[in-house]
Amino acid sequence: MPNIENHKEMVPFEHYVGLFASLDPAEAAARCGVPYDAQAQAFTVRLLYVDYRITWPKFSIASEDGGGFALNNLPAQMLLIRFLLEGRKARPSSGFLTYREMPWGEVYLKPFTGRCLNRAAFAFGTRLEAFRKAMEGTRALPVKGGDAAYQLEVLPGYDVRIMVWEGDDEFPPNSQILFSDNFPDAFSAEDRTVVGDILISDIKRRM
Repeated sequence: MPNIENHKEMVPFEHYVGLFASLDPAEAAARCGVPYDAQAQAFTVRLLYVDYRITWPKFSIASEDGGGFALNNLPAQMLLIRFLLEGRKARPSSGFLTYREMPWGEVYLKPFTGRCLNRAAFAFGTRLEAFRKAMEGTRALPVKGGDAAYQLEVLPGYDVRIMVWEGDDEFPPNSQILFSDNFPDAFSAEDRTVVGDILISDIKRRM
């Protein structure tokens, strides 16, 4: 059973599982650009470099990587379901945007700041070397920005950059998360917050 930090998560999860059961798997596979095995009735979707096997119409999730984060995380599973329901194959990206710069970013900036930016700042900016070590143990690419910055692929073609500034006696730690500019094609403002939240949780467990 996935780790449920908030039992209210079960209500939207069960709602999306119900919608998932009624989707057209061939259409979803073509729209999202993911493989679908009709004989096994299963999609293969890659999240943060781990391939997950998602069965349809009855939802289940498995991976050859037993340490896959989404196996025991309900928000990550909901993100994968929502991607299959509403997402689409990534178009080429030409740059990165802040959360505020994307549609509805101004409206939902406060929860994103609390759930993602502040959380990342104090989780990683106070333990910068542990953050670097955790990121170097993944397929993340170091990039310029902050005191430490890395780029990761969330789903194929959808990239995120996380930048961290270390705190000192004068200034608190700080962070920024940038999204490839194709993110609005497939992810709502709430989904983008979930992406940031999942990314931070996945990094924290490696530290």
